[in-house]
Amino acid sequence: MRSSYSEDDVVLLLKDITGMVRPQPTAEREKLIQSGRHYCEMLPVEYVPTKPYMRVYEETLRLYAARTAQAVAVLAKQIVKKRGPETVLVSLARAGIPTGILLKRYLQQYCQTQVPHYAVSIIRGRGIDKNAMRYLLQRYEPQQLLFVDGWTGKGAILNELQMEIGAYRGVSAELAVLADPANVTQLCGTKEDLLIPSSCLNCTVSGLISRTFLRSDIIGENDYHGAVYYGELEDSDLSYAFINEIQAHFPQADAACSDRSDNGTLYGTGMEEVKEIAQALQISDVHFIKPGIGETTRVLLRRVPWKILVDARRKEDPALRHIFRLAQEKQVPVAYYPLRHYKCCGIIKKMGDV
Repeated sequence: MRSSYSEDDVVLLLKDITGMVRPQPTAEREKLIQSGRHYCEMLPVEYVPTKPYMRVYEETLRLYAARTAQAVAVLAKQIVKKRGPETVLVSLARAGIPTGILLKRYLQQYCQTQVPHYAVSIIRGRGIDKNAMRYLLQRYEPQQLLFVDGWTGKGAILNELQMEIGAYRGVSAELAVLADPANVTQLCGTKEDLLIPSSCLNCTVSGLISRTFLRSDIIGENDYHGAVYYGELEDSDLSYAFINEIQAHFPQADAACSDRSDNGTLYGTGMEEVKEIAQALQISDVHFIKPGIGETTRVLLRRVPWKILVDARRKEDPALRHIFRLAQEKQVPVAYYPLRHYKCCGIIKKMGDV
């Protein structure tokens, strides 16, 4: 699989399907998804950021690079302590890949631990890529594999992982993330709904690859799950600019951190809060509710939003500037709502109501 990343940083266990799938506009995809078509059988047209939005992204990166580096450092030290130096990082494509690269670099630089790093696809409702798992288990011991993602929303991907991994004896379903506002994993850099700047953009901060794809007419029985390489966007690629900016803060992060995340006290899970939101707003399907900064950003970039909920205490939080900017661009209303685990929450529009 082509990407703008070096194989020294990550090996992508994905099938290159560039040119085989026509990307579909957001509204068209949303109608198909809500009529029963699985999201993994389609690809979205990638959002091209406006100049004002890119200015917000650059400011966001400046403000949150150090905090992201701190989360990387905390998580890396937890991994060494709990899993040891023989760990193999297995990032969940695509949001997990930048996190995996940062962890790999930190472990090498500050923990004197050289770890392999791969990326595989896992799709809600369709499971993990069995051919990618077969490849890994032919080369490594099951207990070496550690799955990595950027953040948790409701915890749906962790649930998928837990359901799937039972088929692979000795492989742990534990998930390592930089931010765990859903409160579902112990291996995390923070429990805060942290703005990880890479969540603000799509492929241009993720190696120029699409989200993963699975459809039987294109992905054969022995193929990896697929992805598209957006070579036409090479001039806009910020993947390494992001990695290098976070890495530049590693020295301070290493000096300041321990192997314990600054979790504070978090009660209950994010899913419990999502169910409360669904009841309060009379939303019949919790899949329409996407909590947390990362998931809210995804709703605004590639779904059809109904509204955005923002915790009333966060009106002036710089972590939400890109959320307000996207909402303004797409004319999506913002409502203030009391949230516990999250700073914001995206609600998808029910297309039957349009």
